[in-house]
Amino acid sequence: MKSVTLWISLFILFALMMALALSPLPSSASSQVAPQSQPFAPVDVAAAKLSPWVLENTNAGQQAEFLVVLGEQADLSGADRLPTREEKIRYVREQLIEVATRTQGPLLKLLAQQKVPHRSFFIANAVWVKGNRSVAVRLARESRVARIDGNPSILAIPEPELQPGAQPGAKPDKKPATINSPQAPLSVLWNISQTHAPQVWAMGFTGQGVVVGGQDTGYAWAHPAIKSQYRGWNGSTADHNGNWHDSIHTTGSSCGADSPIPCDDGYHGTHTMGTVAGDDGAGNQIGMAPGAQWIGCRNMENGYGTPATYLECFEFFLAPYPVGGTPAQGDPALAPDVTNNSWGCPPSEGCTPTSLLLAAQAQRAAGIMTVASAGNAGPTCNSVRDPIAIYDEVYTIGAIDSASNIAGFSSRGPVSIDGSNRPKPDLVAPGVGIVSSYAGGGYTTLQGTSMAGPHVAGAVALLWSARPLLKNQVAFTEALLNSTARHITVTNTCSSSGWPNNVFGYGELDIEAAVNAVPSSTVVITGIVSDVTTLQPISGALVSAAYVSPSLQFAARADAAGHYTITVVPGTYTMTATAGGYAVSTDAVVNALAETQQDFGLSDAGPAATVTPTATPTVPFSSTLTPTFTSTSTSTSTSTSTITSTSTKTPAPTGSSTSTSTIPAPSTVQPRIYLPWLHT
Repeated sequence: MKSVTLWISLFILFALMMALALSPLPSSASSQVAPQSQPFAPVDVAAAKLSPWVLENTNAGQQAEFLVVLGEQADLSGADRLPTREEKIRYVREQLIEVATRTQGPLLKLLAQQKVPHRSFFIANAVWVKGNRSVAVRLARESRVARIDGNPSILAIPEPELQPGAQPGAKPDKKPATINSPQAPLSVLWNISQTHAPQVWAMGFTGQGVVVGGQDTGYAWAHPAIKSQYRGWNGSTADHNGNWHDSIHTTGSSCGADSPIPCDDGYHGTHTMGTVAGDDGAGNQIGMAPGAQWIGCRNMENGYGTPATYLECFEFFLAPYPVGGTPAQGDPALAPDVTNNSWGCPPSEGCTPTSLLLAAQAQRAAGIMTVASAGNAGPTCNSVRDPIAIYDEVYTIGAIDSASNIAGFSSRGPVSIDGSNRPKPDLVAPGVGIVSSYAGGGYTTLQGTSMAGPHVAGAVALLWSARPLLKNQVAFTEALLNSTARHITVTNTCSSSGWPNNVFGYGELDIEAAVNAVPSSTVVITGIVSDVTTLQPISGALVSAAYVSPSLQFAARADAAGHYTITVVPGTYTMTATAGGYAVSTDAVVNALAETQQDFGLSDAGPAATVTPTATPTVPFSSTLTPTFTSTSTSTSTSTSTITSTSTKTPAPTGSSTSTSTIPAPSTVQPRIYLPWLHT
């Protein structure tokens, strides 16, 4: 009898446990009930997926915003070998959509049924949710959910803004000081001259053909210093569709919610964009690349953002969509080439080190260069600690003054908050006493790494304008800027000596040296791709030319006659041809200094033949696999440097067979993790 009673008790206990596990999410109405009146999900293994911020802010029945991050990841590496920028972005977008759509569906259905506030993201495979602990734990029980991060409101721009004339190290002011004269400063500013941008202008390159994206407090687009450069302005009318997005959906500032026109409820964004591209045509040359265009996204309200608002701006930049539209309407052709990010997401305020990693990885895979400010927590070592500046996929910038001294506030490396011990910053640029456009009209003087980063974003626009073949070649561009920087050494400082180091990175930005290090001439490589057995042309075959080191790759597709044409920078390249159903064919094109022909004969899928280059590569791109770039800048550099690649090995596109080349993959960074994003 006792055994029967025991079995009945166990059955009842099991039934109760199953009922609890399968219980629906509390509705938006029931989630408002007082803590003692609502069922409280037990703290079990699922709670381990909740970040400390989520646990703290859902205590005692509190509601909080959080991001439900799914575990399945999309492989974006195939984008590397696609021939055009737009193809890369479309490939990334499609890969992320496929994974996110497939994995998020059940969660979105559950949340909708229970009327729990939520929003799906696609730049990262994540869902924003507003709920209590019961909601968070219930979602964490889903095996497809990897973790649940907080979505705190974060002061993203704690810049040491100073009154004109104040000394570095002074206490920051709440408000910047405005230069009241709308005509000041009537000259090229010292900080612009220090980067040698005017020498690049003199060559005829001012950023033409390059689009810079900025996410910040917003932008006073009609300011005379940046109006002409705004992509949404054609000289007579404005069109903000695909050029502006507001990720702030609540009313709490002068911009209101979902502003249909570019708006800056502070001053910060307008100032940073002025340094990127500002020039009012009346002598106020405050920007690095006055010939570039810009687009913008507001990710903060009164200086406060959240991981969700940052993700929304990254999402917009991958494929901009109309004002009031949805990401499903996004057009990859409208994506910027490089983005400036003068903000941080401090883990000390609840942002986890990985909160924005997926977005940074997706942007890089798409060929969009991400420039970020290092932060203002110096002079302490290990003070580069805020996403996105901590990531390997991001180019991180510290601040110096007019004498090339490191600013006291500029954050130092190495990065320890994520356990990587990654060297940072990557480069330094002027960030003390920087005059630029002010949202209230006129100009203002600020300082901070927020002011340093835009110099580099603008410099990238100049480089890609002057050397268009480098456009969207992110790893190569980073390596080039590192090599041609004016190197500044340290001794036993922040776990580093010499250069690169954890104070100045590779050194001070010198955009003239970077432009001069790459020849202005180009070389055409052409040929025919055919079936080795039938000798018939293979239409649509993908042919790529990879510079041996650092990472620089060009590609083209064969036409109906099997003919391809690739334009490259002079140098030595490894050529690869791929087509569905055929083995990869890898040969070497040596010393491509004049028009060169390289034909390919592809055989049925099987082991691929490889050929190793045997001739000595020619200048300017090296005599070894890690070439030295010699600057012809008018400035002096402490030395020339060896460029080291920061890219991953390039796999064949989906549908092609793969092979391993005898040329070592030019990679020195830790493997990247790629994850999906979803349209709504």
